[in-house]
Amino acid sequence: MRLAIINDYQKLAAESADWKSLPTGIDVDITHGRTPGGAEGVALLAPYDIVVTSREETRFDRALVERLPKLKLLVTHGQRNAALDMVALAARGVTVCGTGYGFPAATVELAWGLILALAKGIPAEDRGIREGKWNIGLAGGLTGKTLGVLGLGDLGSGVAKVGQAMGMKVIAWSRNLTAERCAGTGVELVGKDELFSRADVLSVHVVLGDRTRGIVGAREIGLMKPTAFLINTSRGPIVDEAALIAALRAGAIAGAGLDVFDQEPLPPGHPLRKLPNTVLTPHIGGRTRENFAARYKDCLEDVQAWLAGKPVRVLAP
Repeated sequence: MRLAIINDYQKLAAESADWKSLPTGIDVDITHGRTPGGAEGVALLAPYDIVVTSREETRFDRALVERLPKLKLLVTHGQRNAALDMVALAARGVTVCGTGYGFPAATVELAWGLILALAKGIPAEDRGIREGKWNIGLAGGLTGKTLGVLGLGDLGSGVAKVGQAMGMKVIAWSRNLTAERCAGTGVELVGKDELFSRADVLSVHVVLGDRTRGIVGAREIGLMKPTAFLINTSRGPIVDEAALIAALRAGAIAGAGLDVFDQEPLPPGHPLRKLPNTVLTPHIGGRTRENFAARYKDCLEDVQAWLAGKPVRVLAP
């Protein structure tokens, strides 16, 4: 039996979990480059009975899954992976298992890193000092300002708590958000339009789905203050990228901090790369050393449990 650990681009799989503890006769191969999906990935993945992948780097669509006759177990980091065709995998009888997320606060930390980088002009000031300049701009403060949170789940509430510690007024909205949930976190429940119009910082924390795709569109961005910042550490398509770019170019909002994009990696000539009022990171919100180590330990546990005939953390189609 052969097992492939793919997309281990940070080279943490081997040091995070004891793969040698697997039963004799299971050969483990680890690859560190980005593994292609679809038809391109067939030659690379066809020999394997078990594949361990990370989040969304490799697309396991029907074109790939139907050409992997040996595949019996697919393990992915996290509890959801938009790059997996779960229906196709179920039709082929492939068991799909997930992992815990590790430490969810990592995304909260990054969201606040982006907020502070924008509000304090950190990238520009750093660059200015290196170029021999001093005091390029005048930073803004956050105390007394309004933080708008789109989605008040674990991540949204984590971002809200930091905002409260900063002395910010925190408001929130999402389609299913209740007054009870807001009261429990000391956050004011508002309507959607009010969320966008009042926020000095708007941070996105909803899950991508049919109901949330494009939920932050031209109309919503048009409601925002010209001094406001938009932060997205969730998923790119939640925000209408073309509308956001147009607003940033026109100065309709002050800036955006983005960890996620419609297309990842962001293409070399993409207009977001050239906009000075952005801070961009390469989808690193939950990708910390601690999180990867925790997830690889769970991956090993998934494989061991499946081999024992008692799979754990099985994901439904």
